[in-house]
Amino acid sequence: MKKELLNNFSEIVIEKPVDKIIQQIKELISTGQLNPGDRLPAERMLSERFGVGRTYVRDAIRKLEFYGILKTLPQSGTVVAGFGITALEGLITDVLQLEGNDFHALVETRVILEVNTAKYAAIRRNRDDIVAMHNALNEYEKAVKKGIDSVEFDLMFHLKIAEASKNPVLKSLMLIVTPDILTYFQKNNVCEGDRPKIALEEHKVILEHIENQEPELASIAMKAHLNDLLNYSNKQNKHKTDGNED
Repeated sequence: MKKELLNNFSEIVIEKPVDKIIQQIKELISTGQLNPGDRLPAERMLSERFGVGRTYVRDAIRKLEFYGILKTLPQSGTVVAGFGITALEGLITDVLQLEGNDFHALVETRVILEVNTAKYAAIRRNRDDIVAMHNALNEYEKAVKKGIDSVEFDLMFHLKIAEASKNPVLKSLMLIVTPDILTYFQKNNVCEGDRPKIALEEHKVILEHIENQEPELASIAMKAHLNDLLNYSNKQNKHKTDGNED
């Protein structure tokens, strides 16, 4: 009985200033108060309005640019990007809580997406794509060797593969699914130890098959790369299910 009662309580998550800023901007976009092409106020003005340092504002904008929601244009400042990603993002974020069965379903979705983005990237990639993927891989390798947080560099490599697939819907879905999974991993200290070094070598194999235009091998390599993620998700899902049965 006590255990059942305890299950009714939830962990208290204290949001960081950057996350609060991101949430406000996303809400303004989803409610139509910010539209594609609209320019955001200057960093200084946003900093004063939010009541936080400019560094927090800068980091929030950088992350939203990273996810394709904002973009910075020369002499125009920071503007809201195209509407497609934000519309999808709004629909899916509302129903995904990243715990239990939801997290497991999200991981399964990522595997399905990435196995196919690798396949299509191997078929459709061009010289610019190859350069972009190599650059992303090099940045990831630098972060891994320095022992610093490499999650965003990891994500960028996968997004460059999605871009090379020449399928904007796959890329948009990747932008929705992947960041939340990586945030969950950071929060739970999943990507520690030798895992980044192992992932680096797996990335190199995936890129080699894409560069050599070997779609089936690229797909297989990507599935093998994501196998640890899927296994972890399966264990979490089983643990959640077993706990509900007690």
